[in-house]
Amino acid sequence: MKLTNLLEKEALSLSFEVFPPKTDMNFDSVRHATEEIAALRPAFMSVTYGAGGGTSRYTLEIAKNIKERYGVPTLAHLTCVSSTKETVRQKIGEIKTAGIQNVMALRGDIPAELQNADRGTWAYTHAIELVRELKESGADLCIGGACYPEVHPESANQKEDIRYLKEKVDAGCDFLTTQMFFDNNLFYNFLYKIREAGITVPVMPGIMPITNGNQVERAIKLSGSLMPQRFKALVDKFGTTPAAMKQAGIAYATDQIIDLFANGIRNVHVYSMNKPDVAAAILHNLSDILG
Repeated sequence: MKLTNLLEKEALSLSFEVFPPKTDMNFDSVRHATEEIAALRPAFMSVTYGAGGGTSRYTLEIAKNIKERYGVPTLAHLTCVSSTKETVRQKIGEIKTAGIQNVMALRGDIPAELQNADRGTWAYTHAIELVRELKESGADLCIGGACYPEVHPESANQKEDIRYLKEKVDAGCDFLTTQMFFDNNLFYNFLYKIREAGITVPVMPGIMPITNGNQVERAIKLSGSLMPQRFKALVDKFGTTPAAMKQAGIAYATDQIIDLFANGIRNVHVYSMNKPDVAAAILHNLSDILG
């Protein structure tokens, strides 16, 4: 099922992101975790692209397994940073062969060894070019893109960031998913600004449950997210007590999701970090709300 069909529905929905293994050694454990999350019957699941340097083969294997074994729609991530046209076209062919209908088009993180490279020689320097490639490939795909309520770290300011986002949507994005955030007001403000800029596609907020104190620093580094005082107080109080921090982090994420639903957002995407117990706890907290 194409996600545009899901996003057009009035019903509230929750989806989860999972990531593939880095190597064959831990493939079975990762697959088991993703299957446990799939068994919860989320609206859909997204599978990131070669997490930590893994290959796209794992992404498609996980996505195909979830779709075929559990009937859960899947969204496969595809990155293009430093890739050749031939490589990307091959990956698009593999996505079609796997029967995946939904693709998240991302530039991807630039490897450390390429930080100072001449990007003018690259076939792709921005996700916009990948979106165009997907559209021009003739593949009948639903294409997603990423957006940043707190501004992309490489953008000079939010106005520039939204201008590039509009260009990406005009290139063919059918929907957008946000980077994680911990203050819903940032999302509401961002949504208002992009609608004013003429971006009308569905936008799914991305929520990450922080279930241990060590995640905080990494989350800030990855996303540049603002940590509200309310969240900082939670980490200060419970961060050194694993069970308490897990419960508090799930409660905080649940509260964010409820507020989003209450303010007219129908579809929320949760960065599950391959934790079935966290996914199950959030769904349990929302059981009557989701119906």
